Amino acid sequence: MTASAADNCRVMVFARAPGEAKTRLIPALGAAGAAALHRRLVMHCLRAATDAQLGPVELWCAPDAGDPFFRECERRFGVSLRSQGQGDLGTRMQGAFDAALARASRAILVGSDIPALSAQYLREADRALAGGDDVVIGPAEDGGYVLVGLLRCDPELFRGIPWGGPEVLSQTRRRLAALSWRSRELSVLWDVDRPEDLGRLPEEMREGSMPAAGGAGDRSESGTPRNRGGLW
Repeated sequence: MTASAADNCRVMVFARAPGEAKTRLIPALGAAGAAALHRRLVMHCLRAATDAQLGPVELWCAPDAGDPFFRECERRFGVSLRSQGQGDLGTRMQGAFDAALARASRAILVGSDIPALSAQYLREADRALAGGDDVVIGPAEDGGYVLVGLLRCDPELFRGIPWGGPEVLSQTRRRLAALSWRSRELSVLWDVDRPEDLGRLPEEMREGSMPAAGGAGDRSESGTPRNRGGLW
């Protein structure tokens, strides 16, 4: 790490290409509506990341950085594009942190489906790291987490975690305790993953993605999504 990077923070946003994300929302929104919502959520997270002004913002893309939407994000927000590569989520997260921490003293990785994410939330995460915490976690309501920030990376944080399940955060806490790392947790946020999450969306995120009553999707007589039920 160079001296000029000593006080630098990298903010990494993980995102999948539209059409490959939010497939569980297709019965409620249709394929086009789910893709449109995904694009809005990614851009919301990128806006929060750039507004936080913590340092360079990187959009880590899956399956790679070639999708036209990612190029649009690069132009609109001035972010750099990186490909997540192969492997499970833990392998890809570890690779992203290894790359970021080789160029900066701290790094924050955040998901792309978090309506309540704000620049202030990201600044709080950075303050924890700058204050000496080894790791900062943004818990998710579903038992995962929406954000993780690190001063250093250890493979044990990411190896063998049942990603997408309700035990992600509890297993991560146990591993942090075993490493004797100093950790901080932020306030709990929610992410958009299931049809029942749609009713909580801000109005500006519904526009262009929510089908009209009587349109495609699994909807009640009133035209609202039927209930059927993190970053990680």
